[in-house]
Amino acid sequence: MKIQTMDDKSSGNGQDSKIDLQSIDVILVTDCGSTTSKARFFRRVGNEYRFIAAGEAPTTVEAPFEDVTQGLRNAVREVEELTGHKLLSSDGIISPREGDNEGVDLYVTTSSAGGGLQMLVTGVVRNITAESAERTALGAGAIVIDVLAINDGHETWERIEKMRFLRPDMILFSGGTDGGNFDHVVQIAEILRSGDPKHRLGNMYSLPIVYAGNRVARAKVDEILGTKYSLKFVDNIRPEPQIENLAPARNAIQEQFMEHVMSHAPGYDKLMKWTPVPIMPTPMGEGTMFKAFAEVNKANLIGVGLGGATTNIYSIYNGKFVRSVSANYGMSYSICNILKEAGLKRIMRWIPLQISEDEVLDILRNKMIRPTTIPQTLDQLLIEHGAAREALRMAFQQHKSITKPLVGDLENFGTLRLDDSRDYEKKESYIDLLNVDWLGGTGGLISHAPRKAQSALILIDGFGVEGVTSLFQDSVFMMPHLGVLSSVHRESAVEIFEKDCLVRLGTCIAFKGQLKDHEYGRRIGTVTLTMPDGEKITEEAAYGTIKKIPLKEGEIAIAEIKPEQGFQIMEKGLLPKLVASRTANVHGGAVGIIIDARGRPIDIPEDDDSRREKLEEWFTALDAYPKTS
Repeated sequence: MKIQTMDDKSSGNGQDSKIDLQSIDVILVTDCGSTTSKARFFRRVGNEYRFIAAGEAPTTVEAPFEDVTQGLRNAVREVEELTGHKLLSSDGIISPREGDNEGVDLYVTTSSAGGGLQMLVTGVVRNITAESAERTALGAGAIVIDVLAINDGHETWERIEKMRFLRPDMILFSGGTDGGNFDHVVQIAEILRSGDPKHRLGNMYSLPIVYAGNRVARAKVDEILGTKYSLKFVDNIRPEPQIENLAPARNAIQEQFMEHVMSHAPGYDKLMKWTPVPIMPTPMGEGTMFKAFAEVNKANLIGVGLGGATTNIYSIYNGKFVRSVSANYGMSYSICNILKEAGLKRIMRWIPLQISEDEVLDILRNKMIRPTTIPQTLDQLLIEHGAAREALRMAFQQHKSITKPLVGDLENFGTLRLDDSRDYEKKESYIDLLNVDWLGGTGGLISHAPRKAQSALILIDGFGVEGVTSLFQDSVFMMPHLGVLSSVHRESAVEIFEKDCLVRLGTCIAFKGQLKDHEYGRRIGTVTLTMPDGEKITEEAAYGTIKKIPLKEGEIAIAEIKPEQGFQIMEKGLLPKLVASRTANVHGGAVGIIIDARGRPIDIPEDDDSRREKLEEWFTALDAYPKTS
């Protein structure tokens, strides 16, 4: 193993720390989630790093405990009981290690407890600097609670009034290109000073502001805001209209988050002393591993972290990484927000039960007020999985709204004028599902689904996948843990991810298109598979059906796909093109090869009896759920 040493001058305990990576054999990683605290225990076995055990317990950020370390201790105690390895002392995690069965060589953690990092972002033009600021904050693991821009359609007094009621953890202040006119930047600074937004943790805390706008305006911004807020200056996120420079602001957000937010949350002062490296927001850990997997496979990938309070979507598309967070689409605390935004009928369209609307409402409401409970009946499981599909659908819609080509190229868009009241043209998302190679999911509901076919169907239905897409899930919800571990010890994180975290579900072949008259049973294409043993299997894709062909993990078949007129398949690449037929390698997995001919968008019958019958047919075809009738 290559010897590496990490010098960390901004470690969690405020001390200089030096970590000799060659000597690391035993690793503990934890995550303080909004609902559940999770511990994952790894160690070197022979010449490789492997996952050994997991522990989980309710998070204790709220009353009566108000100390995140209590929930973490409970999760770590479960690991101790399972392994016989002593990890805890009265002071926290035992480190450095003391013998083979006591302590660890490395302890790191992520967290999204207490609502995560909540940010207000600003920019001069909503579709230029404000949009770049939003992408910056989301990429740093934040929840964006509002966006302020000069052309956002509000009067100045309305913006000031809104500021007075916001309670962010931090503000990202952007605006203007370097060297340009900064009158509008000054105007935003005046709005912030007049609105006087307060820190979410209370008036006694200084609200941090990261300024990443026109560098010429720094002195004036400091004059207006410097005495009232904790102000940090970094490079402009849009130094020129055609250029985004997000990394300096993202790094500053992480630093300010540690200094001004995490240090004040209940119990984090103790937790920060346990680990030699900064605590990473859970979504950032997830995104780090999705990005690493996409880079290793040189593939376009969409990933999702389906949590208790939020749903995070990650896309790595033609080399560009973007993250979005849907703050109110979670599967425990926020499940009734999914109900509110999607509507009851959209959730019930995925439920093959003869059940009243009131019963569905009761189950969803009980989940919200008892967020740590898990489904006890098939009815409850189907209802939660129906809500999960809608959470993914709505979160992906939001994600696509920020995955667009940069607006601001004057050659293509003409002169931009702020006094023009019209909204600047918004281009469609550059993400084309026909050109996505991988779709992966993590989070308690996906990782702990009773059957792998359930995870696969939730991903397929929620995103409406098209073309040829390989599916995977997190085995026991450890992607955030491996993400933060990779920031210190990349070799062990990648090795554990490949061997113990990644569960290949199989490959979905989905035909894009729809028959207006619901002609279920009509052929819309054929798929011929050449199996690893040379056997050829030809399947007709009948409209309104879904079927699976077993193919084990590690096995690859060659698929020749021929869509009928009106349906699409795509030859993938940097310049993808529609073709009459396509040949592709398809990977096996826990479910196998899924041929999805249900139409896009998925054609679900409107009549209740027909809808339930179709859902039952689809679920049975994949052996996803036990029969409900």
